[in-house]
Amino acid sequence: MSTTARAVAAAAPADLFVGGAWRPASDGARFEVSDPATGEPVASVASATPADAVLAVEAAASALPGWSGTAPRERAEVLRRAFESMRAEQEELARLIVAENGKALPDARAEVAYAAEFLRWYAEEAVRLSGTLGHAPAGGNRILVQRRPIGVAVLVTPWNFPAAMATRKIGPALAAGCSVVLKPAAATPLTALAIAGHLRRAGAPPGVVNVVPTRHSGPVVRAMLDHPEVRKVSFTGSTEVGKVLLRQAADRVLGASMELGGNAPFLVFADADLDEAVAGAMVAKMRNGGEACTAANRFLVHASVADDFARRLADAMGRLRVGPGLEPGTEVGPLIDEGARDGMQDVVDEAVAAGATVLTGGSVPPGPGWFYPPTVLAGVPADAPVLRREIFGPIAPVTSFDTADEAIALANRCETGLAGYVYTRDLALGLRVAERLEVGMVGLNRGVVSDPAAPFGGVKESGLGREGGHEGLLEYTETTMIAVQW
Repeated sequence: MSTTARAVAAAAPADLFVGGAWRPASDGARFEVSDPATGEPVASVASATPADAVLAVEAAASALPGWSGTAPRERAEVLRRAFESMRAEQEELARLIVAENGKALPDARAEVAYAAEFLRWYAEEAVRLSGTLGHAPAGGNRILVQRRPIGVAVLVTPWNFPAAMATRKIGPALAAGCSVVLKPAAATPLTALAIAGHLRRAGAPPGVVNVVPTRHSGPVVRAMLDHPEVRKVSFTGSTEVGKVLLRQAADRVLGASMELGGNAPFLVFADADLDEAVAGAMVAKMRNGGEACTAANRFLVHASVADDFARRLADAMGRLRVGPGLEPGTEVGPLIDEGARDGMQDVVDEAVAAGATVLTGGSVPPGPGWFYPPTVLAGVPADAPVLRREIFGPIAPVTSFDTADEAIALANRCETGLAGYVYTRDLALGLRVAERLEVGMVGLNRGVVSDPAAPFGGVKESGLGREGGHEGLLEYTETTMIAVQW
């Protein structure tokens, strides 16, 4: 048993956060949160019922008029203080993330810094929610356009970035004047509850932020979306679940933001600097151990450099140190659970059966925990099934191409379109390719695309709407037009 992870988790709140107070579930039910490095429980967390979810929505609805009527500068100051609070306790939050998510501690520290930045960015954006004034073309009246808070928002977040996915939604919602109910993933509820504590200490009034972890996500989320006070749902997770929530949102014509699955292509052209391409690939593939929707999933490399690139990538991946996230020197932690680990082996076996060659990794290591080694698969056929699935783990399949048109066709042969990466020394080529990729974000000679100041989101089945940037703030508003004559 990882006593360190248990000790870290024991210091975190583990009850529901409703109306500004910690409380048990109405039926007293709780569920266990496990350390992925051992598979053993580290905390017991209150499991919300649909009735608890309704109470949370009602608390948010009661808080909404006061919060939406609060001066934007005052709302901004709450977010700014929460940012400072999270940064002051960065190490504690990072260790908590490791305890329930398993990622390596350096990765968790980076996530806390990234998560806090959303609060700072939206503290700055809260005072920039302006409207417009114009003339009607016929000249009879003026057109006044205002933005106002959309209302109570239900936020549903995943386990892979438990801090950043929470603040990326809470930040703009609070900046716009909305109140929220957050339903975090059952695998990682402790981080979300800790963030609620930071916001309370920063001055968020009771009911403005509510958190309802649960083992019964479907009924709990359904109860909230059916509530007449809810006007918005924002979800980050799988495309399959996103489609279910969109159908439910349609029943009440709710505003919906969906950040869904990805299958990012990573294109390397013949003239690319291979040292830089491999360095970018390591970030694009191995951030969060590959458990990221923006992770590079399909490495499409020009035939003239494909073997060289694959060998270099395999060398870099093979040198990564795998181990428990809290252990000094660990660079890659475990996957989230046993199913995720076993799924990695299925990916490798399927690729090998299709003709791929394993250059490094490729098998489950002995011992406890849900570990899988960083793996590079070379010579993956362009029609291999592995290229059509979101891997969500530390596996890099390499496929070759001969022409730019072929590379673009391979990259776009996908139902999702979240992120893509392009490496070339030819800026004109890079921009032409980037414009033709069917994705919402492109990293050109860069392995990271996300930033709190930039709009984040995809096309096709990767979702609807954008998070981050000014666009993320607008997702939590609705437009009112006033026809004025004077």
